[in-house]
Amino acid sequence: MKPLKAIIALAALFAAGAAPAMGADVPEEKDMGAYLMVYHKDDTHSLHMAISYDGHTFTAVNNNEPVIVGDTIAMQRGIRDPHIFRGPDGAFYLAMTDLHIYAKQAGFRQTEWERDGNKFGWGNNLGLVLMKSKDLINWTRANIRVDRLDPSLADIGCAWAPETCYDPVKKKLMVHFTMRHGKEKTKLYYFYINDDFNKPEGKPEVLFTYPKEGKEAIDGNMVYKDGTFHLFFCSHDGKTGVKQATSKSITGPWTFDDRLCDPEKIGCEAPSVYKLIGQDKWILMYDVYRANPMNFGFSETTDLETFKPLGRFDEGVMKRTNFDGQKHGAVTWLTKKEAKRLEEYWKKNQRDFPGKIKL
Repeated sequence: MKPLKAIIALAALFAAGAAPAMGADVPEEKDMGAYLMVYHKDDTHSLHMAISYDGHTFTAVNNNEPVIVGDTIAMQRGIRDPHIFRGPDGAFYLAMTDLHIYAKQAGFRQTEWERDGNKFGWGNNLGLVLMKSKDLINWTRANIRVDRLDPSLADIGCAWAPETCYDPVKKKLMVHFTMRHGKEKTKLYYFYINDDFNKPEGKPEVLFTYPKEGKEAIDGNMVYKDGTFHLFFCSHDGKTGVKQATSKSITGPWTFDDRLCDPEKIGCEAPSVYKLIGQDKWILMYDVYRANPMNFGFSETTDLETFKPLGRFDEGVMKRTNFDGQKHGAVTWLTKKEAKRLEEYWKKNQRDFPGKIKL
């Protein structure tokens, strides 16, 4: 793909969890006809998937049972915060937090946390789970110990919410994530990674620091539109909610926007933006974790600056047909053929998960 065409394609595909297609066999936006949502659930700490053909109504595959079980892939025997991204090679890149917040209750460890909570804080962990697939069924996997990427990281308190994106200048995959040292305030970090998605290249560098003293940001989500990178994140500054910063470069420097993008009166996190296929509209999705029961909320935008509330799942245009309890989701595009193939696979191979935790 020529450089100009790649930049134009990037604008359309970046927000859909996809990089510009680099080969003749890699589908572009015009070829797409479905949406794939990934999420985890607290009672399984595993990966779940749901499909939509209009970007609004989603149906879980495998009857809302896990498609990948967390205790088979993670050092802590559970995963959280899954993110799905389609690379320039057409492959799917899945990034997840290696963390089980109920591992003691599940019988996987004797203590509440992996390490001393007084020293390393709530939800402390050391790793990420990175997986790659051509068909969303067969996967390769790498378990990344972030604390071992550089001696200066031996004291990290957490490595959460990894997401994959594509740097059009370096022409490389990039993984960004939330990290803190000990119990310090969190920042967003990044590293580049090889095409096999199993070896970080270099030490993680700071991507974004929340600009207010004593406050912090978690859960970064990157979107590209009209020459500008939009970094959405959850701000821990008053009401926990979604804010953004913008830059002409994927690694900053960033211009901070202090306005909340979400309309929620209670705490929400895990922002994730996807573009509606063939339309100049984007959906901002976020996890309203303070709701009872927990739910996702949604807002619509045409400019990534002003947002029209769409309500939560099952309150308006956004609907679930067969699932609930979803946490920290992300959405990418599929062709209709890919979506149908995935649905058929799980109809033929449906399996239950017997290890659910009673919460």
